[in-house]
Amino acid sequence: MYKPFLEFLEAELFRQFDLQSRSIPPGLELNVSERGRHPATIRSWCYQCRDLRKIRYTYIDAGKSAQIFNSVIYPSHCYDLPLLGIDFLSFGSVKNLIVLDFQPLFQDEVYQQKYIEPLKQLHERYPDLSQDLEMKFYDANQYFSKFLLFAKTDAETVATRVFTAFQDYLSLYWKMLAQAEPLTDQKDIERIIKAQKDYDQYSAERDPASGLFSSYFGHEWSERFLYEFLFEDAVPLAVGAVKG
Repeated sequence: MYKPFLEFLEAELFRQFDLQSRSIPPGLELNVSERGRHPATIRSWCYQCRDLRKIRYTYIDAGKSAQIFNSVIYPSHCYDLPLLGIDFLSFGSVKNLIVLDFQPLFQDEVYQQKYIEPLKQLHERYPDLSQDLEMKFYDANQYFSKFLLFAKTDAETVATRVFTAFQDYLSLYWKMLAQAEPLTDQKDIERIIKAQKDYDQYSAERDPASGLFSSYFGHEWSERFLYEFLFEDAVPLAVGAVKG
């Protein structure tokens, strides 16, 4: 269901940037599960370039029971840009959830004016994709902008309105990246490094997809996927407790 989104993102990345492959830990790039009634395949891709230190995207294809496309793009540490977060999930033929956002590293007013306010005009084009849904696993005031697209919708809307919004959000993100001034002060760069690490830690501890991964591919593989690939700068809680 979301293959056109993946293909468009991939084409844009190769058109816009001089990409280099970024290694994925052995065994995590591809996995196939025969559990349950519907076999599931999970495949991931990862790249980097001068301005983007990590570009990752993952597709889960479990036939009619589940179609999932997830991606996070991390700017290089010399940029204080938000992360680009994409999460599209379909379960069965009627349950489709879309999340698309410029995920802010900071919530202060100066940062919001610089990077989030430019989203407002674009966001206003898609009122139907900005529903007041409850965030069950995350704090909506942390790592989410007030102009995120967050909606439950039907398959036809996904193929039309959501796909157009996806293209528009990507276009604005590339534009903001092209206009961004790289940081030169090491203290500022260290602040970004910490902010991106904090994002990984926060996300790894709350990501509801870990249960889904476990159901298809087992707990051990799921934990590796979460901490060694999706959020590689996060420290598993048990390890963090030992270090602490």
